[in-house]
Amino acid sequence: MAKKRTYLTIGELFCGPGGGGIGASMARLETKETIFRFKHLWATDYDKDSCETYRANITKYEKEKLKINSKVNVIHGDINELNLEDADLFPSVNGLIFGFPCNDFSLVGKSKGLDGDFGPLYKHGVSILQREDNPDWFIAENVSGLASANDGEAFTEICHELGESGYTLTAHKYRFEEYGIPQARHRIIIVGLANRLNQTFEVPAPSGVIMTAGEALADIPEEASHQELTRQSEQVVERLKHIKPGQNAWNANLPDHLKLNVPNTRLSHIYKRLDKNKPAYTVTGSGGGGTH
Repeated sequence: MAKKRTYLTIGELFCGPGGGGIGASMARLETKETIFRFKHLWATDYDKDSCETYRANITKYEKEKLKINSKVNVIHGDINELNLEDADLFPSVNGLIFGFPCNDFSLVGKSKGLDGDFGPLYKHGVSILQREDNPDWFIAENVSGLASANDGEAFTEICHELGESGYTLTAHKYRFEEYGIPQARHRIIIVGLANRLNQTFEVPAPSGVIMTAGEALADIPEEASHQELTRQSEQVVERLKHIKPGQNAWNANLPDHLKLNVPNTRLSHIYKRLDKNKPAYTVTGSGGGGTH
């Protein structure tokens, strides 16, 4: 007898190009009688290109892999101007994913925390959780700097508001390289289960498998896109030749004519080369020069 398929619905705030979304699409739980999967009802982001990427990839995955007619409504707009109470745009869902903006919590930057323009945006997630038809669960994600922002008060306040919305929380700082990801990316993930479920989420144990950057880069499928080499100047190429694996522009033995003339900048990822025998360092949005 064929197993019953049950699809649980998801909504996303700050969806970006769909990292959380595609992960949810790939997830499944199988019991003796039922196969549980997720399907997306709506998502929103203020970046138009991210919305287009999300729409294309999530729709394609759900149609081709899940064999369902994907009807995800991807809403492009400033979340401050959206009416999250509009049930037509944001209908009730089983789960909410929101990786609220990290700009003001990142250790790289001014670290304004809740005093910045981006820090308070988590409250839009809280507004969904406080609706009468609130989700059964949520996943909120941010950088590890969240724990120390505003001298620790930001994290305490955010968790308090999430918990007071009717959820039992499990907050944990994950080191993704401990879970088989070939990148030393550290993030705080808060999982909340509605109190009515009387359940608590348990942090999964590390996989015990460490994948190196060398192993990951040696296993790129031939059909993979976005593999074009970047064009660099002769000076950049020469500079990179002097930087050994794991080094950057500041600790490498560079000739004087190749040293960077930026006295107020010492970010470790600038011109940093991967060490193929270790997981990659945290990949950033931009690092300048030959970093990318």
